[in-house]
Amino acid sequence: MRKLALLGTALAIVASISATAARAESEINFGVISTEASMNQKKNWEPFLADMTKATGLKINAFYSSDYAGVIEAMRFNKVQVAWYGNKSGMEAVDRSNAEVFAQTVSKDGSTGYYSHIIVNADSPYQKLEDVLKCDKSIDFGIGDPNSTSGFLVPTSYIFAAKNIDPKECFKTVRNASHQANQMAISHKQVQAATNNSEDMQRLQMSSPEDFKKIRVIWTSPIIPLDPLAWRKDLDPAVKTKLYTFLLGYGRVGTPDEIKHAKEVLANLIWSPFNPSSNNQLLPIRILEANKAMMKIKGDAKLSEAEKTAQIEPLQAEIKKDQAATAKAESSPFKAQVAAFVEADKAGDQAKLKKMIADFAAQAANAPTN
Repeated sequence: MRKLALLGTALAIVASISATAARAESEINFGVISTEASMNQKKNWEPFLADMTKATGLKINAFYSSDYAGVIEAMRFNKVQVAWYGNKSGMEAVDRSNAEVFAQTVSKDGSTGYYSHIIVNADSPYQKLEDVLKCDKSIDFGIGDPNSTSGFLVPTSYIFAAKNIDPKECFKTVRNASHQANQMAISHKQVQAATNNSEDMQRLQMSSPEDFKKIRVIWTSPIIPLDPLAWRKDLDPAVKTKLYTFLLGYGRVGTPDEIKHAKEVLANLIWSPFNPSSNNQLLPIRILEANKAMMKIKGDAKLSEAEKTAQIEPLQAEIKKDQAATAKAESSPFKAQVAAFVEADKAGDQAKLKKMIADFAAQAANAPTN
């Protein structure tokens, strides 16, 4: 009897675990990084997530955080299963939170890249980057979230590290804020210069054209790959299939009215339909991060030449490895598949698109999780 009782207890525990897992698999928390106030984000994201719920049969909950790290950490502890990241925060999620890139946002105009900016007020006497970098501690400067690609990593790498400038030593004050907060600070002359990006400038032009007119760009970066969508690698394959099928088909597959509706929803996010992607889209960001670290080491007067060499050599090896991986990715079958998918999309070939989406979804769902 005792054995039967123990067996019954064990079966009850297994059933409870299975039921919990089943509930969890039917509910997904979708993380949204904090590029602007959550009220504005909800207005644009909720219709998209509602459509995802309807199409997949999964309960999709939005997860908003006050900073990028909140979404990264939430995915790390499985409080978030899918998220929209920037490339820098996506890289952190891949490295720390068991994340995997599976799709890429596409701009409203169809491009897959965007730009980091330094912005000033339209009335500002500062006409070029050099005017801002006089470093006499007279300027209040707005910089992005430390995990932002365009608001922090790119300007830090291409401007400050490249010129061996410490922003805290250069400016009167340096404050971290969202893209939207930096735009408003420039518009209302609360800071004299700030980082921003071309996507969020488009958002501002739509949401607040009067504030947009008060802003002027004085520096533009080289092109940056557009943002990744990532999910936890251990997400159930059936759930991955549902999500991938919806996301790649959204705005591409369906009746004319369904496609029109989806494109309108995406347009409010400043996007077109998504493209397939992978962790390889983060390779240029990894190289940028390593180069930034090298430039900082080279400019550190406290280090001896021997100490600099010892710290730089591993970074050089890392860059070489990532450059080789980039070259390999450029000639990979996946890259060719994505190119063919983009061509099928341009042609509006729904039958071909459906088959290719099914193929991509199957590959993503069955990818190794380690």
